[in-house]
Amino acid sequence: MTTPELTSEIVRFYSETADEADRLDTTADGRLEMVRTQELLRRHLPSAPARVLDVGGGPGTHARWLVEDGYAVHLVDPIPRHVEQARATGASVELGDARRLTADDGSYDVVLMLGPLYHLPERADRDRALAEARRVVKPGGLLAVAGINRYASLFEHAAYAHLHKESMRESIGTILATQVHDGKKAFTTAYFHSGEQLRDEVAAAGFTGAEVFGIEGPAWALLAAAERNTGQSFRESSLFESVLTAARMAEPHPELLAASSHLLAVGRRPV
Repeated sequence: MTTPELTSEIVRFYSETADEADRLDTTADGRLEMVRTQELLRRHLPSAPARVLDVGGGPGTHARWLVEDGYAVHLVDPIPRHVEQARATGASVELGDARRLTADDGSYDVVLMLGPLYHLPERADRDRALAEARRVVKPGGLLAVAGINRYASLFEHAAYAHLHKESMRESIGTILATQVHDGKKAFTTAYFHSGEQLRDEVAAAGFTGAEVFGIEGPAWALLAAAERNTGQSFRESSLFESVLTAARMAEPHPELLAASSHLLAVGRRPV
């Protein structure tokens, strides 16, 4: 077992503040992220049963449906609470660090990294995590890695009508300028990628055919704001279906990539 090297801030956030087990299920924009991540991954995954390493897999939100689809999933996460929660998914689990995986070379058909990169604000750490992913995936195997979009906070807080506050403008202005969230409010210290940067980091790690997709599409903030401002659930609504359709329609248009909340990059280890 590899002892994770995490800041106390990140450990505290996921252990005491946020319940990651519910994040993609309780809100409309969370469900949108889940549905789109599933459909994008299913488009690229090999047939089951294939071996999937879910790095930074949290409480097993994605491991659960992957196991149900017939994949052999091993989940690695640095938060003890998440590892315990993930045991219920049917995946094997391990406490560990994306930068120092214990898996053997070339032992997995797929490596998922749907959270680690945005908790590694230093490029050297992200490069180490991606190098580890390349090491443990088989030649020809798939990498899928997520990032938070550089402009996500701008769209989110404009939709929430927060930008009249000077403190909010300053905070978001810092993210836009530095691509780093300082972790002082609502979330941890995090790195926010542009689509081009995420693709380039995956390619620089030695993965070929790197592509980047917008997960939630250009209208996700409208959905989030409707739910937040009305107190009603929009998880099953015509608005949800419209926003989901917009995400799908936006895919062929790279100029709309920057409007998504999250980005998903895929690439393959050369044979």
